[in-house]
Amino acid sequence: MTQFELTDDQRAIQEMAQKFTADAITPHAAEWDEKHIFPRDTIRAAAELGFASIYVSEESGGIGLGRLEAALIMEAMAYGCPSTSAFISIHNMASWMIDSFGSQPLKDKYLPSLITMERIASYCLTEPSSGSDAAALKTRAVLDGDHYVVNGSKQFISGAGENEIYVTMVRTGEDGPKGISCLVIEKDMPGVSFGANERKLGWHSQPTRQVTFEDVRVPVANRVGDEGAGFRFAMMGLDGGRLNIGACSLGGAQRCLDEAVKYTKDRQQFGRPIADFQNTQFVLADMATELEAARALLYLAAAKVTAGAPDKTKFAAMAKRFATDTGSSVVDRALQLHGGYGYLMDYPIERFWRDLRVHSILEGTNQVMRMIVGRELTRQ
Repeated sequence: MTQFELTDDQRAIQEMAQKFTADAITPHAAEWDEKHIFPRDTIRAAAELGFASIYVSEESGGIGLGRLEAALIMEAMAYGCPSTSAFISIHNMASWMIDSFGSQPLKDKYLPSLITMERIASYCLTEPSSGSDAAALKTRAVLDGDHYVVNGSKQFISGAGENEIYVTMVRTGEDGPKGISCLVIEKDMPGVSFGANERKLGWHSQPTRQVTFEDVRVPVANRVGDEGAGFRFAMMGLDGGRLNIGACSLGGAQRCLDEAVKYTKDRQQFGRPIADFQNTQFVLADMATELEAARALLYLAAAKVTAGAPDKTKFAAMAKRFATDTGSSVVDRALQLHGGYGYLMDYPIERFWRDLRVHSILEGTNQVMRMIVGRELTRQ
């Protein structure tokens, strides 16, 4: 059984994240959602536990964990608030890209403040006219001496306007993926501006805006890696991002399953708890079984990404698709078991229903995940 169980260290990490969530996230998440509060202080408190630099190397000041440990942390925090957990995941992805592919001066410049979340990072890939077709991005960076001049815009950027750092994919060369590079752009650089905060179905605890670049001068020293390597870095980052979003779905769905079990044991109809009805038990049994199956696949995919397995991208796509679809399905059934009460903001289910819905869209839609898996299968 040991190969299918968490290690003692992994359980300790999971328990630490669960305790942090119970103390600092769960009691406040409903208010953050209702009042659209961005909990910067709570997010920075997570950084004190190392949760802002989960897979930043120890040499760079991070805690240097693997993708399974990251998934455990994200899953635990999403039990309280998927929106906040996902926001921290995005920061981790941006920090990891700088640590993994940036020059030493670039790492020295940005990582110390990112690890403490004194400064928070956004990941900027999607554009108004290029979502799933990310390689068609149009934001352009033209070399001018020792600077790039950047023009264009990015859409649906978590943390935009609040965050200080933007790890941004730009076109420095030919059309297609080989012409894309990665630049670190700061909020206060002249020419950086932000649109209005998007009015979203869920994810109310984090701001989402468009980012616009107008003749922004970015030092060449702020380029992450070589010219033309940005798209490859972005896709590698998404392998981990997809696992984390899947883990956020698992955490949110587990919370709703637990709430449904508790509610159906307390709720009486026809003179007995509705948990006693066979139909209720069948629904709960399916929810629990599907959630465990999704968790097993996601943990396997996380191990493959950490190990750099040849099929890591395929498994990350499979796990993201399955975990996010399963999470939404579990939450939907939890809401149904609550009846009319599940539709009220007095209960947490409707918030999780809204928050988890976007997980099948971001970090690559679930249709794109199917394309990735299908392409890998037919290429063999």
